[in-house]
Amino acid sequence: MSVERLHEAVEQFGRTPFLLTVSEDGRPHAVGVVADWDGPSLRAAVGSRSATNAEARPLVSLVWPPFEEGGYNLIVDGDAELVSGLEGTAVLVTPTKAVLHRAAAPSAEAPDGACGSDCVPL
Repeated sequence: MSVERLHEAVEQFGRTPFLLTVSEDGRPHAVGVVADWDGPSLRAAVGSRSATNAEARPLVSLVWPPFEEGGYNLIVDGDAELVSGLEGTAVLVTPTKAVLHRAAAPSAEAPDGACGSDCVPL
């Protein structure tokens, strides 16, 4: 993963991804957040459910939707760490993997073993 390319992608996609955590029963929990760089991590204020989930299961993802139909999503997987401060609880997400992702055209055939999507690792 190129940190420089990731910084460029986050700058292009903006400050408002969805944070995905996993609840106690294994269901995904998605919330919109405002994320900013804090050293090598992305920091976002979170509520109690996201904080509880991230503390117990720190493998999380940040997802930015595409700008237009058929465009790329930005998906960043990372390790979460909770921090508390004057502004409340936040999660620091240290990226471990990042990809630009979009579904392949309906007529496209995926090679054996491939997901059939258009993925660009960062």
